Amino acid sequence: MSAETPYTIEGTNGGDVTLVLSGRISLDIFGDLSSRIDSIFDSHTPAKLTVDLAGVDYLDSSGALFLVRLEDEAQRRSVPFNLSGMSKEKMGILSLIDRQSLSAPSLATKERPMSIVEQLGAGTVSALQDIYEVVSFSGELFYDLVYSAAHLKKVRWNDVVSYMKKVGVDGLPIVGLISFLLGLIMAFMSSLQLKQFGANIYVASLVAVAMVRELGPIMTAIIVAGRSGSAFAAEIGTMKVNEEVDALTTMGFSPMQFLAIPKVIASLLVVPVLTVFSSIFAIMGGLIVGVLGLDLTIYTYIQQTMKAIEIFDITSGLIKSFVFAMAISAIGCQRGFKVRGGADAVGNATTSAVVASIFLIIVIDSTFAIILHYI
Repeated sequence: MSAETPYTIEGTNGGDVTLVLSGRISLDIFGDLSSRIDSIFDSHTPAKLTVDLAGVDYLDSSGALFLVRLEDEAQRRSVPFNLSGMSKEKMGILSLIDRQSLSAPSLATKERPMSIVEQLGAGTVSALQDIYEVVSFSGELFYDLVYSAAHLKKVRWNDVVSYMKKVGVDGLPIVGLISFLLGLIMAFMSSLQLKQFGANIYVASLVAVAMVRELGPIMTAIIVAGRSGSAFAAEIGTMKVNEEVDALTTMGFSPMQFLAIPKVIASLLVVPVLTVFSSIFAIMGGLIVGVLGLDLTIYTYIQQTMKAIEIFDITSGLIKSFVFAMAISAIGCQRGFKVRGGADAVGNATTSAVVASIFLIIVIDSTFAIILHYI
């Protein structure tokens, strides 16, 4: 007998075997006893199995379930089964087990695997529903932005300044570092080809135009989407889970005005500035390659950069960054307000905010590329 498994087995292999139970047969040891059912039959191969319950002091419904499972296994193996030492109390506990319900098939419906056509249809419906929700939220957000512009005193400017720090000041180091390395890599890789034609000076033009017109706004937007867009979704999503958004509504505050508008305004003010810094840092990275690897002077590199960049390039890049900021902050807030459930839903909303923001950034950039080409 063991303290953990209160039973002993008497008998010989292939003959009559008696399983002697003692002490408390309760939920505490149900798992251990159930896991040993197969080993009882496999180790002793009984011709007949008798369970002696005379030494059992306490038997609950889980202990009775163990006895039922033991009997079912004996019947499956065609081994005669018998209970001894049963009292009225033990028989009453054993009668609580509904054998018919145990043998009945589960009422839970088994999900049938969806075919490719069904998956495509479900995905299409989900995408259309998501587009509808985004458009609806964007309309409400635009209305509140216009209202805030007409009632500046109602804007929570302290929160705007706080989010400007989080999005802009705190994001500047990573934006600057990535842009610097990107400009350095672009200058180095392009110089390998331009050297062959003696066109080293055009490395400055390539880096400047590429960063100011395209890569500066799009890289800044992607970094902001990963840092701040996800943070917006997580913050509002957590408030939804904790029912703080409902509390704001109950107290008469507009969740859109209270939570979303400060984030959107901060993004609109800061992301264009980050884009300017991104282009500057990228040009600095290209400058290092030009001076150290291409024998260009600092003055020559800067002059060529200024010749390559036009006001139209700077303006179009800033307009792009402004639109990107609007899309990132709107998607982050929309995904946060959409959260239903617990921590898992917050995580899903955060991931969805980043993915949707990056997708929108690419779509918007492609649209700008076509429009600016014809302009």
